[in-house]
Amino acid sequence: MKPQPVQKDGPRVNQEIEAAQVQLITDTGENRGIVPIADALTLAEQVGLDLVEISPNASPPVAKILDYGKYKYQAQKKAAEARKKQKTIEIKEIKMRPNIDTHDYDVKMRAIRRFFEEGDKVKVTLRFRGREMAHQELGMNLLVRVRDELDEIAKVEAEPKLEGRQMIMVLAPR
Repeated sequence: MKPQPVQKDGPRVNQEIEAAQVQLITDTGENRGIVPIADALTLAEQVGLDLVEISPNASPPVAKILDYGKYKYQAQKKAAEARKKQKTIEIKEIKMRPNIDTHDYDVKMRAIRRFFEEGDKVKVTLRFRGREMAHQELGMNLLVRVRDELDEIAKVEAEPKLEGRQMIMVLAPR
């Protein structure tokens, strides 16, 4: 029984290229046209570089003479740069009470605005205790006030709804 060839990630290099002929691009970027694989390997060896299969699905495959180590390094750097630019969106939670004081409310609103500037979503949680459950309209009015105040910078992703003793609303930046 013949062992299975090891699958490696990345393009095929030098002797791994299986095509009989390739579309060759030299290390200077010159297109040499369709060349037998043996000639392409010889040219790469003369220059002291590798023959790398750039486009394996083309007919014939496109191969380029280049430094494979440098090519891999640049691909790695490009991938790292792409990962660095990604932004993960977090959901930040702001907890309030229905009878919140104006200064406390202003502090919470500043925090919400800061979260939106950072590109995060905000979950506004309003907790009711004891007799406050009898006055849920106060909580609803407070969440409507928050929504109206942030209307130009945020959109409502989840309308205010009551879950047990909490009223929850989710806002996302525009």
